[in-house]
Amino acid sequence: MSNKKINRRMFVRSTALTAAGLTLAGNNAFSAGSKPAKNKLPKWKGFNLLDIFSPNPPRSPNSGKTTEEDIKWMADWGFDFVRIPMAYPRYVVFDRTKDITKDEVYKLDEKVLEEIDNIILTAHKYKMHVSLNLHRGPGFCINAGFHEPFNLWKDKEAQDAFNFHWSMWAKRYKGISSDKLSFDLLNEPTYREDMNDQYSKSHPLPGELYRQVAKGASDAIRAVDPGRLIVADGNGGGSLVTPELIDLDLAQSCRGYYPHYISHYQASWVWKDPSQAPTPVWPGTIDGKQFGRQTLEDFYKPWIELLGKGVGVHCGDCGCYSKTPHEVFLAWFTDVIDILTSHGIGFALWNFRGAFGIMDSERTDIRYTDWYGHKLDSKLLDLIRKY
Repeated sequence: MSNKKINRRMFVRSTALTAAGLTLAGNNAFSAGSKPAKNKLPKWKGFNLLDIFSPNPPRSPNSGKTTEEDIKWMADWGFDFVRIPMAYPRYVVFDRTKDITKDEVYKLDEKVLEEIDNIILTAHKYKMHVSLNLHRGPGFCINAGFHEPFNLWKDKEAQDAFNFHWSMWAKRYKGISSDKLSFDLLNEPTYREDMNDQYSKSHPLPGELYRQVAKGASDAIRAVDPGRLIVADGNGGGSLVTPELIDLDLAQSCRGYYPHYISHYQASWVWKDPSQAPTPVWPGTIDGKQFGRQTLEDFYKPWIELLGKGVGVHCGDCGCYSKTPHEVFLAWFTDVIDILTSHGIGFALWNFRGAFGIMDSERTDIRYTDWYGHKLDSKLLDLIRKY
């Protein structure tokens, strides 16, 4: 991705013009109509782009950066969606030798914001819908690795900061159609007492608490840009439908990681001792539990029912860690995306290049295809292109 700065006014004008003629139904495309489609969201499919995923800047300027070539390949293969999970500390200015303060949460770094502009502009060049997501919002992230100055679920100061960030994004991209850009409020909300302990006990949020935070952020967005498409991730780490959000006119985003025995086999951030993770099979018995197509049907049933209540659904994050035997992964993932897409629900792999992706995943049990110097998982690519 080019580091060349782009003029803010020209950026918004360019992306707005690109969207012209592609509008689904104006600003009300995702609101209740005379007879809404089964899924109010398009069946977008694509990838997460991790350029801004870490709270810390990369050691080298181009490390892990998405390239225009990456996005062109995605488009050439028929994909039309990218999600950008962002850690807010990545685009604020603070003394990185110390823990961030409550005041520093508000100090925006225009240089990094322009990097995000460029990712979006390039994605729009190739007709991709962009989902802008706070993977780490002020006061919460499902992952450890950064010390927060407050707790989003407990502290009004954190909620005010969260709303400030979304208001900022709404102002920055006002005028770009929801056909081209949506806001995904917060990645995989869950409640954990110790925000800095990866393995502390977590559980789903009380629905009314999640509603309070989601409403505050969506109100901040709509005060600036009333027509913006807004998505809320499922409760309990993305897995659970949140009925308390239905009347807020928010789409909801599920996950494609059930059961974690398969999707996160030997993942160090899930298992305290990865060597103790039970061997995955599909279908079959794992850790004394029986899994197969029917268990997946049961898992996604509440999400399918949500469609019938007029709520748009997308699976913004899915895939499988590279330690899972490849044939097990493909058998399981075929069932996952077949269930989702048969109900008009699109999906996005966690990454394009990397351990959950189709490129350079470092799996040891497959024969890669050489793709311009990259290692391409052709079987996985063929699978997801089918849907």
